[in-house]
Amino acid sequence: MDLTAPTFWVSLLQVVWIDLLLSGDNAVVIALACRSLPKSQRTWGIILGAGAAVVLRILFALAVSLLLGIPFLKIVGGLLLLWIALKLATDGDGDAHEVKAADTLFKAVRTIAIADAVMSLDNVVAIAAASRGHPELFIFGLLLTIPLIVFGSQILLRLLTRFPLLIWAGAALLGWIAGEMLVGDALSLQGLAHLDPSLVAVDDHGAHPAALPRYLASTIGAVFVVGLGLYLRRRGDKAEAEA
Repeated sequence: MDLTAPTFWVSLLQVVWIDLLLSGDNAVVIALACRSLPKSQRTWGIILGAGAAVVLRILFALAVSLLLGIPFLKIVGGLLLLWIALKLATDGDGDAHEVKAADTLFKAVRTIAIADAVMSLDNVVAIAAASRGHPELFIFGLLLTIPLIVFGSQILLRLLTRFPLLIWAGAALLGWIAGEMLVGDALSLQGLAHLDPSLVAVDDHGAHPAALPRYLASTIGAVFVVGLGLYLRRRGDKAEAEA
């Protein structure tokens, strides 16, 4: 790696820019997962969650990019992300949960780690490509984004505490991402191409769904999470009232 080469600095800027754009999703997930923690543990939840997110991005950049073309992988990831979104939406405000602090912190970090691992499936290819085969460049670029993720998560956490309705917006965002992943799987692309070749776009990054099926699947994912989440919350509240 030549630090004096212009291509190195161009690659570094590309890596940092791409990861800055993608860190917004991480901040949402971290804030949602940490909203129920005691105030004394929220900072640790954010720090550990952000650290887990960065470590997972590094690991996925080194390994998962080789597996993205395997059919059904993104479908599994999308379904897992839908489950996480529903769990976050139906978890309540956390005030009534009497869970040991350590268990709560572990669960929050675990949720962050799983969600980021799932979302990283679509992100690592772009970041790894921008690093041009230099894992140290990719790692350096990700480490620079830690302050942004932590700072953004703290802001979102305050907003979620003050405006609980934003929790549903965050869950809908995860549902949106899950829908996009489901339609972006190799099997889904084959089905779209069979129905109408114009539903699949091909560029330098490979095949991906065109705008119509991508936005339609994302919208369905968001509506599904919010609709089913509201139903489950109301059913849970009704069961508690009858108990």
